[in-house]
Amino acid sequence: MNMLIDFIKENFFYLHPGYTTFNTIVFGLVLGLIILGIIKIFDKIKKDPLELLFPLIPIIVFGSTSRALVDNHVYPRIHLLATPGIYIFIGIMTILLLIISIIAEKHSNLKYYNIIIFFGSLICIPNFFLMLVHGINLSIFLFEILLWALITTIFILIKNKSDLLKNKGNLEVLSAHIFDATSTFVAMDFFGYYEQHVLPTFMINLTGSAIIMYPLKIIIILGILYIIDKEVDDCTSNHMLKLAIFILGLAPGIRNFATLILSLS
Repeated sequence: MNMLIDFIKENFFYLHPGYTTFNTIVFGLVLGLIILGIIKIFDKIKKDPLELLFPLIPIIVFGSTSRALVDNHVYPRIHLLATPGIYIFIGIMTILLLIISIIAEKHSNLKYYNIIIFFGSLICIPNFFLMLVHGINLSIFLFEILLWALITTIFILIKNKSDLLKNKGNLEVLSAHIFDATSTFVAMDFFGYYEQHVLPTFMINLTGSAIIMYPLKIIIILGILYIIDKEVDDCTSNHMLKLAIFILGLAPGIRNFATLILSLS
């Protein structure tokens, strides 16, 4: 029994940074099951998951900046704020908030997504305050934002010429992963940080530069979006998958971005 507990702690409920091939696969399978469950929720409440694409950004920012504040020793490194505890916490909080906001919408003139935006923005305030008190590197902040905006603009300009990018949510999903690629590239190539995930680590070691994250992300994400739009006819399932992929790009991107601007302040 002790061996089993130690195995679970070492692979899943650990406080040190990094992922293994094994727990990456397990986390992916668990995420898949969670997505299937959330699809059922959206089917029941008759809402479009992509309505939450932008309203969920403040909650994503809250979770990611909380991790960054842990990395910079502002918050303590505890299981609630480490992998997978913080994902469980944010996930449960978001689902409960969604249910509460749907109920509130039925009994008021408020839109459920506006309630989610308000709550998400509210809980971000302490993190923003602590970041400002700690200090941020404004030069890196602006450099990453401008680099991300420049690359994203290329796809905005060709959107109307691409059937894939014109589909609902696809450009936003790609943009989130471009931001993640930017945060990884800047941190690793300019400031000597290292990648925690298995596949990106392999590709970066193979090429010798994290700039590989741009073509890697763009090719993989566009390929996944193409398959989703071609094979997933159910609108709720299609849009929920896109929302999940959006979160998987934006959350680590903001975490890396916030960690860097705090650590180099």
